[in-house]
Amino acid sequence: MNPEDRPIFDLRPEPERVWGFERQPLPEPQPPPPRVWLHVVLFLATLATTIIAGALQQGVNPLVNPGDLYKGIPFSFTLLLILGTHEMGHYLVSRRHHLNVTLPYFIPAPPFPFIVGTFGAFIRIRSPIRDKRALLDVGCSGPLTGVAVSIPVILVGLKLSTVKVLPGGTEGLVLGEPLLFQILTWVVFGPLSPEQNILLHPMAFAGWIGLLVTALNLIPVGQLDGGHVSYALFPERHRLISLACLGLLVVTGLLFWQGWLVWALLLYLLGLRHPPPAFDWVPLDRRRKILGIITILVFVLTFTPAPFKLE
Repeated sequence: MNPEDRPIFDLRPEPERVWGFERQPLPEPQPPPPRVWLHVVLFLATLATTIIAGALQQGVNPLVNPGDLYKGIPFSFTLLLILGTHEMGHYLVSRRHHLNVTLPYFIPAPPFPFIVGTFGAFIRIRSPIRDKRALLDVGCSGPLTGVAVSIPVILVGLKLSTVKVLPGGTEGLVLGEPLLFQILTWVVFGPLSPEQNILLHPMAFAGWIGLLVTALNLIPVGQLDGGHVSYALFPERHRLISLACLGLLVVTGLLFWQGWLVWALLLYLLGLRHPPPAFDWVPLDRRRKILGIITILVFVLTFTPAPFKLE
């Protein structure tokens, strides 16, 4: 039997007998009751801000024409589907590993100047993670499920998009294309000339944001999803990997997009250290090592040095 595939047994001692009576184990502390109302309120607020953001992208002035807010629905629903799938991937896998985890918290953002209307979503894991197997499962589940939804969304959105040759001197916001988005663009449109530009449908734009969210979460620093995966795969080198990636973010921010400098500062303040799981000695099995490599590949395919630029 491969040592990595050995089953893990619960080695806790049996209850002892004291003075002829069996000592009963202390009851485990019960988690606080979920505040479902808070999750619902935050979700509805994010739904409102993303609809407004989607309408603004379509040139709607909500104050002048509030009846046209429906034009923001394709963007809002698509983006919330991707974010919700990402967080539910974490949630369901965490529950599978018997972790005390909250429902997703959606974070609304002002529709302007934040053109997407949300800062994303997150879940809280209140209990310690048992071993590196659970750590890798939890870390990769969100990004992989999120990108699995983003791919068909982008394909449909690109089908609804238009390709135009813009006149010279036209200025506007240009989105950087990660490798995965370039591949999907080629599948839908084939090779395009440098003069041709894709005017993205709101669904395609939401799918593009899904890839950006995946890349941000998979940066192998600290306790991001990518940090979980890198610790599970390379526990002894996790801090070195975090420092190296932080340095690369700074260089990328200086050369391509200054937003990476802000992100690097935020990650530094959040901390580069990753706490070890309770049973840190349990090795990863072969299947999870392959899953970790696939997750790293997804990061490479979704990362772009310059997500936004003005031309």
